[in-house]
This record gives sequence, C-alpha cells and structure tokens, in this order.
Amino acid sequence: MGVGELDLDGLDGGVLSLRPAPGGPPIGPGEAYVLVRLRGRPVGTVLGRIGQGDDAAEVLAGAARAQLTGLVPAEAPAPAPVPPRTSVVVATRERAGQLARALDSLLEQDHPDYEILVVDNNPVTDQTRALVERHYAALGVRYVAEPVPGLAAAHNRGVAAARGEILAFTDDDVIADRRWLSALAAPFAGDAELGCVTGLILPARLTTPAQILLESHGGFTKGFAPRHFDPRRPPADEPLFPFTAGRFGSGANMAFRAAALRAVGGFDPATGTGTPARGGDDLYAFARIVVAGHRLSYTPEALVWHHHRETWRDLENQAYGYGAGLTAYLTAIIARRPALLPALLARVPRGLAHALAISAHRADGSPSVPGEHGSRSHPWPRSLSRLERRGMLYGPLGYLRARRRVRGHRPPWETAR
Repeated sequence: MGVGELDLDGLDGGVLSLRPAPGGPPIGPGEAYVLVRLRGRPVGTVLGRIGQGDDAAEVLAGAARAQLTGLVPAEAPAPAPVPPRTSVVVATRERAGQLARALDSLLEQDHPDYEILVVDNNPVTDQTRALVERHYAALGVRYVAEPVPGLAAAHNRGVAAARGEILAFTDDDVIADRRWLSALAAPFAGDAELGCVTGLILPARLTTPAQILLESHGGFTKGFAPRHFDPRRPPADEPLFPFTAGRFGSGANMAFRAAALRAVGGFDPATGTGTPARGGDDLYAFARIVVAGHRLSYTPEALVWHHHRETWRDLENQAYGYGAGLTAYLTAIIARRPALLPALLARVPRGLAHALAISAHRADGSPSVPGEHGSRSHPWPRSLSRLERRGMLYGPLGYLRARRRVRGHRPPWETAR
C-alpha cells in the first residue's frame, strides 16, 4: 500500500502537490493512504484506489472530497510566535541505520534555535557513538551515553544534558516533517502555564499486514483537531482525567517545558521500554505534568512519520507492552504520589464504562478517525486483545520489579549538583 501526502488548495480547489511519504516510493497503481493537507496544513487522511493509467493526484483528491465531507477548513492561523530555544532528545540502542535516517530529518528543521542530543542507552557496541562522531558531530549533534537500561533513564540523561528551555523527544524510527519542531515548540512561547505539547504521528510505510492492521485501528494518531487539557477545567469526555494519559499523545512526538519536567522529577526510571515494566514512561510524564497543574496541548501541525513494526510477532509484543505500560504507569503514579489514590478510585466506575463503550465501538468495526483503513476490512484479532489484557495484569508486577532495580536512583540533573 502506498503512503504519501496530498496538498490541496481547499477541498473544492485544485491539487497543489502529491508526493510519497519521506523516503518512500512514488504513489502508483493500487491502494494508497495519504495525508491530506489544505495549503500545507494537515486536516485528515484518506484511502484511495488508483487504477492503471489513472491520474493518482486526481483520484486521491476525489477521495479526499468524498471522505472528508463536512470538514470546514479553519481560517489561516495567526503567525506563530518565535519558538524558544529547544533541545531534541533521541534515545537509541543499537539501531544506527534507523538513527541516521531520523537525524537527517532533524537537521533539516526550520526551528531557528535548537540542538540535537543522541542518548545511547546501555550500549553493547560502539556503533552509535561512531555514527554520531563520524557523520553528525561536526553538524552539532551531541552524543551522551546512559548505562542504566530503559527508555526513561535514557530520557532523564537527555534532560540533564540539554540546554534548551523546551525539551522535545522523538524516537530513532521516525522521520520528522520539516516544520515539526517549530510547531511543537512555538505554543510554549504564548502560554506560560503550558507544560507539555504533543503532536501527530503517521505511518511512514504500510507494506506488511501487521503495519496495516495497527494503522487500521488508529495507530498512534490522535486526530486532526487541536486539543487542550487544563487541570482546572477537566474535559467532559475524559472521565478518567487526568489519568487518561494515553489520550494526550505518544512518546515519539512530545515536548516539555524543561523547568516543569525537572520539577516533577522527570521520567520514572522504573518505566519504559528496556525495563521489566515494558512501557508507560511517556504516560507517567504526561500525567505528572498535568497533576502538577500545568496545561497540556495536542497539535496536528507537529508531524512525524513513524516506521511501524513490521512482523506479527512485533505486533504481539507491542500489544502486550501497551497493556503492561498502562498499568505500570498507573502503579508508578500511585507509588510516587499516594495521595492521588482516592481520586483515581473515584474515577474508576465512569472510566470502565467509557472503556467498554470504546471497545464495543472498535469491535463493531466502526472507524473513529477520518481516513482509517476501516476495521471492517481488518478486524482486530481477539488474540491481541487477550495479550493486551495479560499485559495489564502484569504491569504492576513489572513496575515493582523495575523499581527494585533502580532503588536509590536520582535524576542525573540532581546528582550533578
């Protein structure tokens, strides 16, 4: 399945451009999944089938007009404020090839003042160090090693080494849109109480059944409407707020005000990929920022293209890890802030009802995001749901195991004092 982006001069206007996703092949005959932009602004995704000899741009423009009906283009936004100095932290482990692709895109950002830090987590070879020193150090990319295994520990090392007022985090398996960093960091300049901003994540490739299935059911996408979460005005459609951290965004595309993140202790080192907890490091940070009284915003203007995992085994591991990470992060929140337990328990009844409604919606095959592949054609296997539930049962135990390993661990910016 081809993946690309289509820019239109309005839904009723002409085609400005059609191009493949970064690094991908040209859009040709067959099924295609494209991001639709209106004069450069992301507004949705659509599917189209291109026949032999068809004009791909016109076919996909027609699909956009049909599938995005009812979409009223917003007025052009006011010029964004100049984003503050920003540090980009990329944690990695033994994936030099993917990292190079990500760094190339990060060096092309239009942000006026930023730095890039590569954090090599628990390395077993010198491949990452060699890549950075030979090809990227002269371009200003800094290398830092973190011996403690786990994504949260790596991120905390980046927090300690970073010099920016804003700390942006992404993964080594993404390609960042050229405007990604500016769009992610600019909102902080206009809102002193904003603690975190997350952005849009779309698939860079849809070539295997596992990738298509994941994206068919939402992938990492949080939609194309900006959202703002304020602890003083809880959203009515989030009954577990502020504990519904998974609705806030994902760790491959997030930024924090440095002072706010350091004040809450950064990421919990007993969470995240590479620990027995299996995940939850990003969810923990989102929740801690909101609980501390800061606002959080989601903007689809900040876009990265993510290389989804390719195999069925990868998808099984991902489903189990999601379940484990969810309950691990909730355990971490309560372990570190026991006073929040009554608030969490009070939200459980409405939260369960909300979760059941979402599950029923997914089970009946109803698409929830414009441009989904359509879960009627790609039903979610019960085996993956069972793995996710098994992960949820394991998560608290995994967190406690991981916490024993890092007992006495302090954030690196504190130990450096």
